[in-house]
Amino acid sequence: MLWITWRQFRAQTIVAVAALAATAVTLTLSGLHIARLYTVSIAGCEARRDCGAARQNFLTQVNASLGSHLPLLFGTALVAVPAVIGIFWGAPLLTRELESGTHRLAWSQGFTRTRWLVVNLVVIGAASMAAAGLFSLMVTWSASRIDAVNMNWLQPTVFSERGIVPVGYAAFAFALGVSAGMLIRRTVPAMAVTLAVFTAAQFAMRAVRQYLISPAHVTAPITGLTSMGIRMAPSGSGQLSVTPSASIPGAWILGNQTVNAAGQAAGSITVPATGPLSIQACAAGQASPQACLAGLYKAGYRQLLTYQPASRFWAFQWYETAIFLALAVALAAFCIWRVRRTS
Repeated sequence: MLWITWRQFRAQTIVAVAALAATAVTLTLSGLHIARLYTVSIAGCEARRDCGAARQNFLTQVNASLGSHLPLLFGTALVAVPAVIGIFWGAPLLTRELESGTHRLAWSQGFTRTRWLVVNLVVIGAASMAAAGLFSLMVTWSASRIDAVNMNWLQPTVFSERGIVPVGYAAFAFALGVSAGMLIRRTVPAMAVTLAVFTAAQFAMRAVRQYLISPAHVTAPITGLTSMGIRMAPSGSGQLSVTPSASIPGAWILGNQTVNAAGQAAGSITVPATGPLSIQACAAGQASPQACLAGLYKAGYRQLLTYQPASRFWAFQWYETAIFLALAVALAAFCIWRVRRTS
């Protein structure tokens, strides 16, 4: 049975091994080069407590050459790897047998249809997870210095390109492709449905990811502004709206708002015509609004941040991977149940 699976899957295996080998060589060379840039640019700045310019210089050098930027480009490509697995490995697995009618021959060679499917699901599913996992391992390692400077592991565009979640994505995409092929029995439509459903699942998870763990909240004085809006009334008083700047290293900021002394959201703040928190004082100090910020502080206004701290990166990775693996197991169980009823 394993020999038959290998004979059917050897072309895909050879292509995958060749692609992973080429990726390994490319990202190893790029990762070592980035490590040297990091050492030259960042080394010693922690002791001086002056890493701002050093970090910016490092990122400038990374963005200046294609070789240094390869880990980020391969990370973007990694997003498509599970979808490709589902389309080209999962969807044709059963469909090619059902579409051509050869399933009757394949399932009468001394082993049951259930055994045939289970072996294919386990072997090819494991190969899918291994391929995605190795690709992710190489991307995560080669981009580690860049991520350490950017501190953006939890950002949605980076999170799905690192760690172990691509393994869960690959398992789900493969099982989804097999299920689509089982139900549709046409290869090309099954491929299209696999791509559409997998893409929808990715966007759905991105929308609900923040709720997997209850976010943290912090209330702090408003020390900086991203924007300030002023609307003046004829009497000289008016309305002030401010957007505080948010800066928590590595955090995924989910909410950032101004609240009053009672903790209620203050989208618009009524301010008097005179005094440190007047329209005139805040308008005159837009370039350097420290006096206006001091007036907001005295009036009881604070900044409320809702966020996921960087320390939760691996917790989110494990939760999301477990969800997609559970979906993959459920789809595989459905396929096994369905194939036993197929004539």
